Amino acid sequence: MIIAESLSDEPTAWLAERCRICEAAPGSTAFASAAGEANALVVRTATRVDAAMLAQLPALRVVGRAGVGLDTIDLDACRRGDIRVVSTPDANTQAVVEYVLCLLCDALRPRLFMDHPVDNAEWRQLREDVVGLWQMDELRLGILGLGRIGSRVAQVARAIGFEVVFNDLLEIPESQRHGARPVSADELFTESDVITLHCDGRASNRGFVGASLIASMRPDVVLLNTSRGFVIDEAALASFLRANPGATAILDVHAHEPFTDTCPLLGVQNAHLAPHLASRTVRAMEAMSWVVRDVWTVLEGGAPIHASD
Repeated sequence: MIIAESLSDEPTAWLAERCRICEAAPGSTAFASAAGEANALVVRTATRVDAAMLAQLPALRVVGRAGVGLDTIDLDACRRGDIRVVSTPDANTQAVVEYVLCLLCDALRPRLFMDHPVDNAEWRQLREDVVGLWQMDELRLGILGLGRIGSRVAQVARAIGFEVVFNDLLEIPESQRHGARPVSADELFTESDVITLHCDGRASNRGFVGASLIASMRPDVVLLNTSRGFVIDEAALASFLRANPGATAILDVHAHEPFTDTCPLLGVQNAHLAPHLASRTVRAMEAMSWVVRDVWTVLEGGAPIHASD
């Protein structure tokens, strides 16, 4: 079995007790040496499992994605090769929701910490300068995509006091909306003070947040993306942010990761770019690493809990 990207220690040790593992990145000598006999491949975010990759792994029976989205795995190619794909769809929900809440606080509640004493005049001036423009219970939060993470964000946002609206490709039962109100995508972008994207990796979501929706946003909107970078037209967003200095975009995911100096959002003062951190808690990373249980189940001939088919 090949582990292409590092997993947490306990799941790795558990797997090593059951089979011979090779921890090797694609393109390395160790990967090439193990590829001919490897019956399983475990990946995280960076490894693309496509037809060319599968051609290097003639004995492969299962791919384990230590994470949620399967955007980097060619499911059709895997099916043609009778290769099972397993993942951990709910492993990082809490971590991502907490991260979204942190981003909301960063955007809406300015904070200042002091490391030296000041006199009364400077103390008063600091308190005058550091003032939040809004409270969350004054604002409308629009959620694009009310799946596992989006619905949990709705629950938390409603508890804080946001008015919450959402748009989703599917009909979401009222019991799963947590008080959020369904609206069209146009209304969500036009009328929301804060917009958070929670779109899955289906092809129809590529470029969904295009120039028209972006141009319709409020000039002081806060836009968050912790889902997929390819959902947003980055060039159109860069133009909007330059034209609307009161708007803010906080993007944890990007069309290309890592992004290069060609990224149109680089240098845009009100665009804040993070290196894909939403799921980076010890607990979430370990929960995702336990995909090895389903990988082993497939190798043993059993039925995995979370398979793509």
